Amino acid sequence: MSYIDDQGMTRTHTSRTDTSPSPSAADARFPLAGLLALAATGFITLLTETMPAGMLSQMSRDLGVSEAATGQSVTVFAIGAILAAVPLTRATIGWRRKHLLLFAISGFAVANTVTAFSDSFALTLAARFLGGIVGGMLWALLAGYARRMVPAHQRGKAMAIAMAGGTVALSVGVPAAAFLAKAVEWRFAFGIITLVTLALIVWVIATVPNFPGQSKGARLPLAHTFRLPGVAPILVVTLMFVFAHNILFTYIAPFLTPLGMAGQVDSVLLTFGLVSLVSIWLTGALIDRHLRKLMILACALLATAALILSVFSGNPAPVYASAALWGLAFGGASTLLQTAIADAAGAAGDVAQALLTTCWNIAIAVGGIIGGVTLNVLGPPSLSWITLALLLPALAIVIGARRHGFTSRTFERETASEPDAGHQTAENGALA
Repeated sequence: MSYIDDQGMTRTHTSRTDTSPSPSAADARFPLAGLLALAATGFITLLTETMPAGMLSQMSRDLGVSEAATGQSVTVFAIGAILAAVPLTRATIGWRRKHLLLFAISGFAVANTVTAFSDSFALTLAARFLGGIVGGMLWALLAGYARRMVPAHQRGKAMAIAMAGGTVALSVGVPAAAFLAKAVEWRFAFGIITLVTLALIVWVIATVPNFPGQSKGARLPLAHTFRLPGVAPILVVTLMFVFAHNILFTYIAPFLTPLGMAGQVDSVLLTFGLVSLVSIWLTGALIDRHLRKLMILACALLATAALILSVFSGNPAPVYASAALWGLAFGGASTLLQTAIADAAGAAGDVAQALLTTCWNIAIAVGGIIGGVTLNVLGPPSLSWITLALLLPALAIVIGARRHGFTSRTFERETASEPDAGHQTAENGALA
């Protein structure tokens, strides 16, 4: 039986019952250095996006605008990602992957350098928009890249490593930016990120293999990608899950203030961040066999955290317990969602990842807007109830998407249908 793999190449297999990897796959060296380079790329992407939130007062003073206006530097980054992820991914899908990766990383070096030297608020916003454009393209690229570096039975582990950088940046990005702004002037902070980005370029050149893009005949139309079984449910869950997370995470300070915990925001976020790191590790260990169960658990844990915050938030202990459950739910979510959509999309994986990136950023932007309106109209306690209301239907969709979308034991199916995955990985690695 023939099929089209995620590189757009035709392959043949005779049986779906053999679930053991081929000898070449089993003997292939796990490309940890290259995957960590991808993780560092994700870290730079998300740290660049979130940095202004930790240094708003310094930036607003130097640029001569209000803190509210300076905060829009985060918004325009998200808008750039939303507008660019799908069209740029489709336009560059034929490029060799390493060339595209280096091009996008270089875009961050340019954007952060301009931000560091700019005295004009308009120019700063333009640089941030450029950062969002390359960020959206990078985030769509990373997941597929990680999957192509390893045999099928290691794809979940590889994605967990490659996606860990983004989760770490989301967990510690704002505190790290605040620390840098105190340690050095904010412009130097962006300059430091530029230097790190240049070092990352060298790292990628040395450790990340090169892969061909898709041929024209193998590319699927965007509308067809939407119609692939399982893709739509995953995108809807992404919107709901990230929206639910962001509406509470963005406004955690005003949420905690009426509880008498205004001075403990950093401690609550630290609890969330540390447990998120544990979640990344657990996801990497379990995702290849238990993706479906992990996604159900993530929705259930975040819903439970929201319920505790809604009902039992009278003292600090339940709040910290909720933050821990929240981190456990969110830490591996990006990897789970990206793995699920890669499994569902197959040859259309890169475009599907771009769609997921777009949904993720839309959820962030809309969550910030709706959360602000809700905070002003209904007050802080309403935020946790809205979070809970969003997660319940998301959980129902995950449970219902048993056959397509959030399936179980995906690595066995992939391994059975790709017996030469290890040979293919080694062959492509030689192209670096």
